Amino acid sequence: MNLEMHAVKIEYPEGCNIILGQSHFIKTAEDLYEIVATTVPQARFGIAFTEASEPCLIRTDGNDDSLVKGGVTVLKAIGAGHVFCILLRDAYPINVLNQIKNCPEVCRIYCATANPLQVIVASTLQGWGVLGVIDGFPPKGVETDADRRERRDLLRRIGYKR
Repeated sequence: MNLEMHAVKIEYPEGCNIILGQSHFIKTAEDLYEIVATTVPQARFGIAFTEASEPCLIRTDGNDDSLVKGGVTVLKAIGAGHVFCILLRDAYPINVLNQIKNCPEVCRIYCATANPLQVIVASTLQGWGVLGVIDGFPPKGVETDADRRERRDLLRRIGYKR
């Protein structure tokens, strides 16, 4: 069996967050649309999902054409079946992750980030599959008391803590 691994650099629009995951059914794009649209009505988003059986299409939905196209670009680069991509503006992954995880078609979430991203894929004679992701950069140290205060203040300023 031929097995190769590849690191795929993911390009997505600046100012967006990306959620990548694995799902298993043709209605994934539609169900994820309903989840994002009803959970965060002001969000701008694009969804793309790759089928893994005939006709093996990239299914799309969303309310922002440029983000839908961006999701398609991401999934073409990855080249694996049963993967979904959500690109978000005016919302954060934390706003929708629990609802996405509870979607019956969703098998797993690989990442939710605004960082530079690489997807590690394996290829065989059958096709490509996602092994994992490299999200952002390695640690540079351990937070100090001042860093901890800054983190806690930030969470309160943006409304995630009281």
